[in-house]
Order: sequence, then structure tokens, then C-alpha cells
Amino acid sequence: MCGRYFRHGVSWSDYQAWLNLVPPDETEPPEATYNAAPGSYQPILRRAHAGHVELAPALWGLVPSWWKKPLSEKSFSSFSAKSETAAQKPVFRGAYRHHRCLIPVSGYYDWTGRPGARTPFAIGLRNRRHFCLAGLYDVALIEGSELHSFAVLTTEANDAVAGIGPRMPVILRQSDFARWLDPFEDRVGDLLAPFGSEEMDIRPAHPDVGNVRNDHSGLIQEQ
Repeated sequence: MCGRYFRHGVSWSDYQAWLNLVPPDETEPPEATYNAAPGSYQPILRRAHAGHVELAPALWGLVPSWWKKPLSEKSFSSFSAKSETAAQKPVFRGAYRHHRCLIPVSGYYDWTGRPGARTPFAIGLRNRRHFCLAGLYDVALIEGSELHSFAVLTTEANDAVAGIGPRMPVILRQSDFARWLDPFEDRVGDLLAPFGSEEMDIRPAHPDVGNVRNDHSGLIQEQ
């Protein structure tokens, strides 16, 4: 699935190369993270009202626009959404139609094995330091304040990942970024297929990744 991911430091020039993103004045790019988890704020890329792409912080765990109660009363899990059913699910269908986003990452983690003896793996792309996952975001008004939040879309695992778990995040090619972000483009189902197995890079991750308090580059290096 995708309940944790990591992101090396990304420069503004990297973002510009991806999407012609205009860097905010006097603002540093997001710092690297090696153990991003649901409930944390992470950067997403989305289409702004003026039509350009903007980088914005959002809470990982989508809160739909119709949710009006305190977050403490939210009992459903929404950090990921199955791409096959997101367009029909009440929590995700509004975002699927109007609020698609990109999630910049360097890879994600998944585990295999029985409870209590699970082995973590770091999964990325060969010769790719950064890439983007397909995501959904929404904006809810909670106790008088706007809350921006997002979810990762998942699909069936490709052959390379299937031995670890049955699902994987939807990975988008750079040539498909603009189409995915276009709110007027409703035929995007073909973008949600599993990424090619031959391009995957899979390596053991450090067991310490199981604790979200651990956040350092050593988590993704073979031990």
C-alpha cells in the first residue's frame, strides 16, 4: 500500500523542471523527510486558481469538504484511496472530480511478513531521485479554519512489488502531470495502471522505519 514515504531534498530548480513552478519569494523548498506518515503535513502540487501549479502544505489524511465536525470525531481512515473506487466513494468522489494533485516523493515503504516479525522495504524508481504519486486533495472548514488535506491513490501491485504487498501507489510519468492536474479532464482512468515492474528499485529498509519518530536517511540504506 502506501502508509509511509520518503522524499529527498528537492530544489526549486527541480520543481521548475517538472512543472514550470514559480518559486515563492523568500521561501525555502520543503525539507527532506525519510519517514512521512499519515497525520503529518507534507507538500503537494496542485493547480491554482490562476491556472499555474503551486506547492502547498496539506495534512496527510483527506478530510472531505462536507466534514464540519472537529477532527477528533473523524473515525474513518482516509490516507489512501483505491483508484478503482475513489470516484464513487463519498469521502473521495468530490476530490476525484475537481481536486487532483501530485505528491512529490523519492520512494515509499511497505512491509512483508507476519505481525511482530515484519520486514520493511524501501521502494522507488531506478535512476530517479524524485517522482510524483497521484493524489487527491480537499479543503474543509473545521472550527472556522480552512484545512487542506490529501490522500494517496493506490492501484494493484505490479509484478515487482506483488511479493511484498497486493497494492502500490499510483506513480505518474512527467508527461502525464498536466493531464492529471487538469480539473476539466475527466478521462484519467488510464493513468491509474500499475507502473512498469522493470523500472522499480526495491531494497531492504532499516527496521527503525517502523517508528515514525525516526526520520533520517539511514532508513533507506541497506543495513
